[in-house]
Order: sequence, then C-alpha cells, then structure tokens
Amino acid sequence: MTGLELARAYWETYGVPMIREQFPDYEEIIAAAMTGSGSECYGFDDEVSRDHDFEPGFCLFIPGEEIADRRTAFLLERAYAKLPAEFEGFRRLKLQPVGGQRHGVFRLDEYFTAKIGCPADQMTMERWLRLPEYALAEAVNGEVFRDPAGLLTDCRNILKNMPEDARRKRLAGRLLLMSQSGQYNYQRCLKHGETGAAQLAAGEFVKNTLSAFFLLNRAYMPYYKWSFRALKALPGGEDLGRSLEWLLTTENGPDLAEDKYFCMEGIASQMIDLLQEQGLTEAVCGDLEKHAYSVNDGIKDGEVRNLHVLYCVE
Repeated sequence: MTGLELARAYWETYGVPMIREQFPDYEEIIAAAMTGSGSECYGFDDEVSRDHDFEPGFCLFIPGEEIADRRTAFLLERAYAKLPAEFEGFRRLKLQPVGGQRHGVFRLDEYFTAKIGCPADQMTMERWLRLPEYALAEAVNGEVFRDPAGLLTDCRNILKNMPEDARRKRLAGRLLLMSQSGQYNYQRCLKHGETGAAQLAAGEFVKNTLSAFFLLNRAYMPYYKWSFRALKALPGGEDLGRSLEWLLTTENGPDLAEDKYFCMEGIASQMIDLLQEQGLTEAVCGDLEKHAYSVNDGIKDGEVRNLHVLYCVE
C-alpha cells in the first residue's frame, strides 16, 4: 500500500465519519487531501522511504477565521488528534516529522504561505520568477480527496498555471546553461585533461536539461532526488531519462568522451524540436544559446524580458 493509498483509506475510514458526525455545519467547506512534503505525496514511496516521517494521516484544509473561527479550528485539530493511532499496520507519529507538521488541520492561506511565501492568490511575477520549482511542485502534488467548496482546488489551479512570461524566462536560462555546459564546456574540459571538470559540466547539462524538459511539459521538477522518477511520467521522459543517467554514470575517458558529446548534441536537438513545436523560438540552428535568447525575446512583459537571461536560475 502506497502512502497515498494509505491516506485515502484512513480518510475514508475515520475522516469522513468524523467530519459528518462532529462538524456537520462545516462539512461543505472542509477539504481533505494528501499533499506537501514527502515522497508519499508524489506516489514515489517504497519500503526504504518508510524509515522516517511515514504514518497514516491526511490533511484537512479550512478557510480563514471569518468563516471557520479559532474555536472551530481548535475542535477540528483535537478531533483529528483523537483518531486511531494505528491503521493497516502503521502507527501515527508521536513527534513532529522533519520539517514540521505534514498532516492535520491547516488554514489555506497559512499552508500556502509556508510552502511558497504567500497565499496562492497573491503570487507576484517576482515570486513566479524566483521560487524554486521544487517548492511549486510540493504545493500542488498529491491527491485531493474532497473539496466541496473548491477552495483548495482553486489555489492549486493558480499555482499549476505558471504565467507564460515566467515560464519563458526560466526556460531561457536553462537552455543557455545547457549550451554552456554540454555544447561548449564539456569538450573544452576534456581538451584540458580535466575529466573531473568534464563530469561537472555533464552534471550541469543534465540538471538544466531536466528542468527545461519539465518546463516544456508545463510541469514542475520536484526535489532533485525525485527528478528522474517524475521524469518517467512525462511524454518521452523515460527515454530521455536513460540518456541523462548514462551521461551521469559513465566515465569521461577517450573511449566514451565523443559518444557523450554526441549524446548531449542529440538531446539538444530534441529540445530544439520541442521549442519549435510550441512556437517558443525563431532561431534556426543547433546552437541552444541562440534558442535561449530567442525564447527570452518572446517575453511580452518588457521588464521581465530585460532582466538578465539567467535571472531565474542558480
């Protein structure tokens, strides 16, 4: 049983009757979900990942105090705390997990402020440009079990739809770094005899390719340790993942160096095809740097367009 399956079963067994019997006046505004931190919220958990911060539980979301006052929130928290401590062979945690509360009762605005720095409906262009992609992924992952008023779903939908100018700015930076690391610096490092630096260049190429591919698929790349797992769910992601893993895990000696370079060029060509299919570039060449600037030139907001092309990337 996965963490998402466990959460849904725990919700249906204990959460649904708790809300119906103890909070009937609020039944139409309380949302339930499994979302946030942890591999289980992505559906990536396994036996290894259950060695910490894994428990039967779910998240309850309520609106602000003007609708659900403090006493209601307190009573809801107390009712949640009294739910059975063991379910399907798993026990509730006695201590807060690493990173703080993951399950229980949350006010919508406070929850999203903790994840992205503000309520979902107060996202500014600056936040869209600067927030790490893994933070956005964590804010919209998992599964919503119940949301009769649609308040949680509305917040998630806002965050799932990155403004096109922000997507272009992020993508332009990733493409430029792909060009620098894979199409240019990888071979130069090898010519200098610096195989370690060459592997760092390959790693930079892989990291930025991953991010660019997620952006091209209008998805957010999760925290790095889950990025390859999440990649498999995207169209063409499984094949791309095999190539990227090969680049990371093979040596840079004379027998493979040329093959690795041409692998990077092949990936660059695939990315250019995707850019052209989406009408994101007007460049006609195999140089990702030129495509990066073409993507940036297509940004409509002049202030965003004139920011440094690497403004959004580390």
